[in-house]
Amino acid sequence: MTNRFDTPKAPLRAEPRTLATNVQSVPATPGGLIRSTLFAAGAAGAILVLFWLPAEYGIDPTGVGGLTGLTEMGEIKQQLSAEAEADAQAAVASAVAPAIPTAALVPEEVLQRFDRIDAQLAALATVIGAPVGTEEPAPAPELAPQPAPVAEVPVAVIPDPDPVEAAVAEATEAAPAAPEWRDEVSYTLAPGEGVEVKLVMEGGQVARFAWTANGGVVNYDTHADGGGQSISYEQGRAVPEQAGELVAAFTGNHGWFWRNRTDAPVTLTLRTAGQYAEMRAP
Repeated sequence: MTNRFDTPKAPLRAEPRTLATNVQSVPATPGGLIRSTLFAAGAAGAILVLFWLPAEYGIDPTGVGGLTGLTEMGEIKQQLSAEAEADAQAAVASAVAPAIPTAALVPEEVLQRFDRIDAQLAALATVIGAPVGTEEPAPAPELAPQPAPVAEVPVAVIPDPDPVEAAVAEATEAAPAAPEWRDEVSYTLAPGEGVEVKLVMEGGQVARFAWTANGGVVNYDTHADGGGQSISYEQGRAVPEQAGELVAAFTGNHGWFWRNRTDAPVTLTLRTAGQYAEMRAP
């Protein structure tokens, strides 16, 4: 009788299978390894110059960062980093400041108190007619100054103006004043908000400017970029206003970045004039 659970005696060893793969390996030869290493190094260098330097540091030697906006992002990162470092230094300075003896302030306060005490003593002495707390005789009351006699001032006779000079003066006063500013923009910055405005200038051109925080204060960074170059002209913190001339160090975009680091909104107004092609403002 044949058992139904009997199975043919088949080999239990698994058959080897051939797996298809699309992975291409590098030829294990000296030339193949060198070519692969050089290709990887070239790709890393291209990524470093084209994208990483503009996005992280605002350095754009090829101009690709300016076209893609990565240079502006890098400049903002650098600005934020500089502001954070300045805030940290200010916090350290404010923490150390109380430890410094304020010798210059204490005498002033004491002197003011002495002045008030002297004034009170003088008032009491005037009322009771004797000095208070001292044996020195009270000073004699000062007599009120008598008004000086009014001298008669001779009236000068003004001759009639020359008709020609009068006409020239009238024409000069009537002439309309030349426009002082060429462009004007204004922004209201919320706490922590920033804005950037730039002028398109040729190298050596001079632009006049004046900006004000209208009673508030802002942090600013005057800088420029273009043609693979970048420069920071000046930076400031908690500045209420500024005016002057901006001389372009090279051909490109020259302007300002402001940030409101206060706890209240700040209205910023910029006026410009002088030598520049156009104003680029948001």
